[in-house]
Amino acid sequence: MATLTGKVAVVTGASRGIGKGIALALGEQGATVYVTGRTCAPHMHELPGTVGETAAEIDRRGGHGVAVAVDHADDAQVSALFDRVQREHSRLDILVNNAFALPEDLTDGKPFWEKPLDYWGMVDVGVRSNYVAARHAAQIMVPTGTGLIVAISGYTGISYTYGVVFGMCKTAVDRMAHDMAVELEPHNVASVSLWQGLTYTERAQRNLAAKPAMRNAAATNPAGGCSPEFPGRVIAAMATDPQVMRHSGGTFITAELAAAYGVTDVDGKAIPSMRSERGSPIWQPISTVSP
Repeated sequence: MATLTGKVAVVTGASRGIGKGIALALGEQGATVYVTGRTCAPHMHELPGTVGETAAEIDRRGGHGVAVAVDHADDAQVSALFDRVQREHSRLDILVNNAFALPEDLTDGKPFWEKPLDYWGMVDVGVRSNYVAARHAAQIMVPTGTGLIVAISGYTGISYTYGVVFGMCKTAVDRMAHDMAVELEPHNVASVSLWQGLTYTERAQRNLAAKPAMRNAAATNPAGGCSPEFPGRVIAAMATDPQVMRHSGGTFITAELAAAYGVTDVDGKAIPSMRSERGSPIWQPISTVSP
C-alpha cells in the first residue's frame, strides 16, 4: 500500500546518487516528488542520471515525478521552484536537502593548503543552499501546521573525512537542522539531520573501482554500505509517523532510525550502524533537552 499518496515532496540534487534514491523511494510510496538538479541532459555530466530520468522512474513506480532544473547556488531559481510548489499544490509535506557541490577530486587526500579555494563551493551548495531551501519550505509548511525537513549529512560531522571544508559543512548542517527545529516546533514542523555511511551511488562505485584501497578505510568500508534508496525508505517512515515531532532537532544515524522503524534496504538487508567505528551524533531532539 502506498503510504505517501497525496503527499508532496521536494528532493534537491536528485539527478543521481543519494538524492535520486530518496526521490525514488518517496515516489514508490505514492508521493508527488519535485526532483531538482542541474543535469537535464546526459551529456551535461560524466556520471549517468538526469532530473528527467529520475522523474520518469518515479512515475513508473506509481508516484508522480516532476523534473525541475535548479541550480541551488541561484536563489532566484530556488525561489521559483517553491513558488511553483505553492501554486500547484498549496502544500509541501517533505523537503530533503541533499544538493551538494562535491569536488571531483574530493577523495584525493591532499591537505587543505594544497586544495583549490573553490572547494568553498561546498559551503554555497551544501550549507547555504540548505538554509535557502528550508526557508522557502517553512513558508509553505508553517501555515498548514505540518511538514518534515530533512538534511542529508554523515559521520563526517564529527569524524574527519576527506578534508576540512567537507567536514565543516556537515557539522554546520547538523547544527542548522537542530536550531531550525527550535523555531519550527510551535508550528508542528519537524527538522532532522540524517547521517549516511557509505552509499553505493554512481560516484562511490566509480571511486571504489578505481581505488580498491578505499575499501579498507572506515568511511568507505563496504561492511556498512547501503543503496541510495535506503535513506528514502527511512524518510518515508518518518513522514508517516504521527509522532515524528519527537525526533525534531536531532541528528540521527540513518541505520539506527531504520532499525527503530523496522526498515531494511531494498534487498532486505539490515544496515549496520557505524557508531562504534565513526562516532556519535551531537545534537539530540529538542524534546529531550532540558530548557
